[in-house]
Order: sequence, then C-alpha cells, then structure tokens
Amino acid sequence: MPVPIIRDGSVIRPLPASATSATDFFAEIQSFLQEWDAEGDTVTVQTSGSTGTPKVMQVSKDAMRFSAQRTCAFLGLQPGDSALLALPVRYISGKMMVVRALEAGLTLYAVPPSATPLETVQQSVDFCALTPLQVQNSIHQIHHIRKLIIGGAAVSPQLKNKLYQDAQLTETNRVYETYGMTETLSHIALRQIFPVEEDCFRAFPDVGLSTDGRGCLQISAPGLLTTDITTNDIVELAGRDCFRFIGRADNIINSAGLKISPEQVELEILRQTGIECIISSLPSEMLGQQVVGVVEAGQMSDAHIKTLTEMKFSNKNYAPKVWLTVHAFPRTENGKLDRRKLQTMLPYATAR
Repeated sequence: MPVPIIRDGSVIRPLPASATSATDFFAEIQSFLQEWDAEGDTVTVQTSGSTGTPKVMQVSKDAMRFSAQRTCAFLGLQPGDSALLALPVRYISGKMMVVRALEAGLTLYAVPPSATPLETVQQSVDFCALTPLQVQNSIHQIHHIRKLIIGGAAVSPQLKNKLYQDAQLTETNRVYETYGMTETLSHIALRQIFPVEEDCFRAFPDVGLSTDGRGCLQISAPGLLTTDITTNDIVELAGRDCFRFIGRADNIINSAGLKISPEQVELEILRQTGIECIISSLPSEMLGQQVVGVVEAGQMSDAHIKTLTEMKFSNKNYAPKVWLTVHAFPRTENGKLDRRKLQTMLPYATAR
C-alpha cells in the first residue's frame, strides 16, 4: 500500500482497495503533484470527450488555486477537514480535488475511481465530489458525506428523489449540483439539492452571465478566464447570477423544421412515467431527422414500453417515431453519457 503524501498541512491517504488499483491511482496522484510542483505556470488537462473530440489543454495553476479557494470558502471547509477523492486525476474534476486539499489544508483520502466508490469507505468525510452515476450506486452511503457536490452530468429528478427518500440525509448534510467544464476549471455555479432544492444554478459573485443569439450561455470570469467563453448550453437566465439549464445546442434534433431539445423530452418522460430513457434521432427523408427513444434492454419490460408508447406529450412532435433498445448506454470514463457513440449504435439497435 502506498504511504501517505504530506504536503504543507495537507495529507493524502489511500483507502483500502485492491493492491493494483490503489497503487496505480496513487501513482497517478503523485504524477500530478510532480507536475504541480514543477517550474511553469500551467498543467496539462484532458477533456472528457462527452460533447466532442477529447483534447489536451494547458490551464493556469493560479486560476486553479483561485477556483479551489473559492469553492472551499463557499463550502466553509477548514484546515484539517477530511475530503474524499474518487475521480480520475487525469481530468479537471480529480485535479481540482487535489488542489482544494492543498489550498485548504484538508486531509484527502483517495479511493480508485469506480462506479461504486463508497463500498470500501468506512468513515464519514466532510467533503466529496461525485458523478450522478456514482451517487446512484452509493445512495445508501451518501449520508456519510457532510458536503457533497455532484457534477459531470445533470442530476435527474429520479436521483433527486432517491436523495430525499433513500439516502438517509439529515440537516447536517448539504448536497449541490454543479455547473462547469474543463475550460472553467470545474464549476462556476452551484444549485443546492438538499436540504433545500433550488430552482436554478447560482453563479459565484465574480462570474458574469449572458446569452448569445442561440440562447447559449456566455461566461465572464476574470479570475479563471483570460477571455469570455461561449458555451453550447442553452439556458434560461433567471436574474443577474442565476440560470436554468435547458439542453445542449449540439444535441438539438431538427425534425421537419422543429428544433427539439432531447434533454427536455427526456425530462418530460421521466416526470410523467418515472422511466429513464435517451432521446436521439435517425435520418429521415421526409423529416430530415426523426425522433427516436432509446432504452437499455435489461431495464425495460413490455409494460414499460407500453407506457412509453402510450404517453401523451406536451407537443405531439416530441413523441418518438420508434423505440429502440441497446445493451447499455455508452459512457465516458468519468460516467458521462456518450451521446455521440450512442448515435453510431442506433442503426444496429433493436426496435420494440
């Protein structure tokens, strides 16, 4: 088992896991720390590739420190508080957990990233960042995390319900959904889910928000960004520092001239039926793109499919022309749905 790394009041400790996975992950952390300590003002970060081709970029160490300090201050983290790292350190999410520990003097426990990161954790921790998939698979252990941030993908209404009904959370727990990306060095806005469910994301005070002609979010963040950035995320502004996420512009389905956000249709289906599915499209000579629904084969009974096919939509054009099954939804290494890969699977999927 690797020995703990002690750095300026911070302690990084491995938690029990298989010898190989723990050693490999701890080596990954040590490699990042060597890069962090090396001369130069930047470190290398890889994007996840869930919304485009993966790329490698250089990000500012000072900007990472600023981001870390801001998050730790918002959450009220103090020197000596404990944190859990369960995300890949090759991505910004894992790197920022290490930097937060260094900046705030936290005791950072490290467990190799997996879909079930809390199964070997036998202690409570003050702070942790997880993906929705990790939270879903650890719902009965989540109450051991005092302050939890969830990022990397949207938190579904179904998962929110599980947090309230199954997670055994108390008034001492705080759970937030985050909004951010590699370019913004983790999140620039948060939305509390528990104990109060907020309606929109609230940006940090120094962050400026606006939208372009497509309705996509534009971000100004002087402490993080050298220039403003324009995202592909369609949002609804709800004030100077608040917004609601609608969907990705590059996911929009153009069916007979009607622009359909698959995320919004998925949400409507989930709210009406409680069934999680993916809305996508196939080429159509008549419509350009036809809306299709996709479900995982092992999760769908005939009764589920009947419920989906008989559902009444707020707009009749939202209704999938066909329902398809795949063995499993493709995901990136850090748990994000890979819609681009799913698109390539649809011609071979089974119709229901």
